[in-house]
Amino acid sequence: MPYAAARALLLTLSLPLLLAATPATSGGWSVAPSGGGRPSFYAEGTPGAVLQDTLSVTNRGTGPLTVRLRASGDGLRVAFAEQALRIPARTRAEVPFTVTVPADAPPGDRAGRLLVRDSTGRESAVRLLIRVGGPELAALTVEHVAVRGDRITYELVNRGTTALVPRLAVHADGVLGAVLDRAPRTLPVRLPPGRRLTLDEPWPDRPALDAVTVRLTVTAPGAARATGRASARFVPWGAAAGTAAGALSVAAAAVAVRRRRRGSATATNRAAATGAPT
Repeated sequence: MPYAAARALLLTLSLPLLLAATPATSGGWSVAPSGGGRPSFYAEGTPGAVLQDTLSVTNRGTGPLTVRLRASGDGLRVAFAEQALRIPARTRAEVPFTVTVPADAPPGDRAGRLLVRDSTGRESAVRLLIRVGGPELAALTVEHVAVRGDRITYELVNRGTTALVPRLAVHADGVLGAVLDRAPRTLPVRLPPGRRLTLDEPWPDRPALDAVTVRLTVTAPGAARATGRASARFVPWGAAAGTAAGALSVAAAAVAVRRRRRGSATATNRAAATGAPT
């Protein structure tokens, strides 16, 4: 039904009102999906689709009712034919609305609510569930792997269209062979499509002196294996300080030798100039 026609059907008034009880009752009025028999709204559509339905607001009171309508949800754009209504006593108003599925929405379920509030602040809601169709693609990458102190940091990126629960294996090789080997395990995270998550692995028993290459391998159901690498050098502080001190001593000795040689050459030149014995 075109949206212009939906606006024309903003209010369908029923007098007298003889209706069965409806959900989401607040005071002397209630809200529910139009047509009865549905506890909530459910629809399916592809990215970019515009879906249409109708919300019923029933005034069971003896006086007129003024309400305002709004929506909240997971990225869903909801447009009501009117956002403010004045409903006569014992009357039902049918309010058409549209739901636009984002053009970049990945396949899966998106939830929201249609909310109706009266002039006293009372509010009722009807649940809205939209299932976005399309091909499901599982794709995962592991990026920015680094060794920082006694931890291995990394980022997981879901580059597909379906939520993923990843598994991680950790391996590290040093100069003399493997220094870390952790079998694959399921991580306690659920990564939605398009999301990036920063994580870390503890490594309390890392080598004190070594040059290592760390390899992280990540898998998820339906996704190709992803690998990330990083290199690191471990040098004990004592050894580093000793090496630095030794380097300074060598440099100081070299400067002293150069100064002695320079001084000896200057004295020889002066003796030659005055004819004095050297």
